[in-house]
Amino acid sequence: MVKRFKTCCSSIKTSSSSSSSMRVVLLSVVIPLILLTSFLSFSLVSKRSFWGFSYTNPYSKTIKEGFSNETPIKNNSSSSSSSSVAQQQQLLHVQYTLNDNRPLKHRRRRWYWSDLGRLERGLQRARAAIKEAINGSRLKDPDYSPDGPIYWNAKVFHRSYLEMEKQFKIYVYKEGEVPLFHDGPCRMIYTIEGQFINKMEINTKFRTHNPHHAHAFFLPYSVTRMRHFLHDLRSFGRIVTDYVNIITAKHPHWNRSLGADHFILACHDWGPYSSFYVPELVRNSIRALCNANTSERFNPMKDVSIPEINIRGNKLEGLNTGGLPPSKRSILAFFAGGNHGPIRPILFKHWKRKDQDIQVYEYLPKGLSYIDLMRKSKYCLCPSGYEVASPRVVEALYNGCVPVLISKDYVPPFSDVLDWKTFSVTVPIEEIWELKKRLMGIPERQYKRMQKRVVQVKRHFELNSTPKRYDVFHMILHSIWLRRLNVRLW
Repeated sequence: MVKRFKTCCSSIKTSSSSSSSMRVVLLSVVIPLILLTSFLSFSLVSKRSFWGFSYTNPYSKTIKEGFSNETPIKNNSSSSSSSSVAQQQQLLHVQYTLNDNRPLKHRRRRWYWSDLGRLERGLQRARAAIKEAINGSRLKDPDYSPDGPIYWNAKVFHRSYLEMEKQFKIYVYKEGEVPLFHDGPCRMIYTIEGQFINKMEINTKFRTHNPHHAHAFFLPYSVTRMRHFLHDLRSFGRIVTDYVNIITAKHPHWNRSLGADHFILACHDWGPYSSFYVPELVRNSIRALCNANTSERFNPMKDVSIPEINIRGNKLEGLNTGGLPPSKRSILAFFAGGNHGPIRPILFKHWKRKDQDIQVYEYLPKGLSYIDLMRKSKYCLCPSGYEVASPRVVEALYNGCVPVLISKDYVPPFSDVLDWKTFSVTVPIEEIWELKKRLMGIPERQYKRMQKRVVQVKRHFELNSTPKRYDVFHMILHSIWLRRLNVRLW
């Protein structure tokens, strides 16, 4: 064999005619092999499967004018040493690979050609446009151009909202059956939960039926409906855990991000507790909650505070009439509601039927109208009850009454965009006894400015049967959009 090989080699060197024929043979073999290799590599990188992901903070510093801080995502993978764990948590980096032997070059190309890469490049362009809007000029909008001190930065909010309208897509998981899933209450105190679920189900602008085109994923279960059929938190936990397990088994998107691009929405008091049985829901996912209580693990950096709206009738229109002008409001402050929770007993102790200017009732006497009293009041007291949220905040805005927030550890709705200090008053629990002194100390000119801003900000809390731009439905979506911008996948 060796001799035969040497003979062939020597014959190739000596014979020019045979060498040219050999070159032709080699070219006819090598060129097809190169073309075949290139075709196979391109087909591999163009598939839709994703090789991995990571979490990084898109901004090096907090943008005060309208943005929340970067979302802290923790990696729970075990490590051999405490230093490596700390380093992983600091880098906020998690990776999965389909094939560990694949070269890094192909991994990068595979991300670049995937749907996830396309989505992330679009989000990166949105981040750049939003950051440029900080020092840019105002944009024209045919419906409404945000302006004024009620916003941390009106130009940033406007640009962010327009970017959301241009590209934000949400995939609603189809698993689950009515009444616990894909449905919710559309009346009474938890109406926002059912209204959002139902509107998201039929929405055509933001909803996509292709999960590969989605920036965020919605888990459409209703805590209020669960509470109607179940009576203990363990049953809640089992249902939510089983639902997430089904989603994880059927779809790759939860495992891709550990739930960081997924969100839930709940207005019931048990909403936060329903997520405690799935650790990734609390640590990573976006939770849109009425009960935005930081002492109960609400994280304003990644979670969303939504308003609690009480719809007593069957119609959504005609709820926000505005009330009397400031000069004709004869009542300084007004409240009527049940005596429950840790704060309201203190309020009743100091002010129940003790001052004509501060009208505080547990039950309204016959002949008095709750809405009429709000329309005649300058300030509407909004103390927390069993939980921190209260529907009186939105009722005050609807009736042109400046809300007075009396709570602890409460994050007001849309506070990443709205500056609540410009159109509301915050009174600590320790200062309830001098409530009248605080309100009387506000100059009349300042009160009129706040009341004018209440009328302006009211549009962001309006609930419409057909959603309108900048209303509460779109504001909730925008808050989720901001949290999604703060998480980067690759």
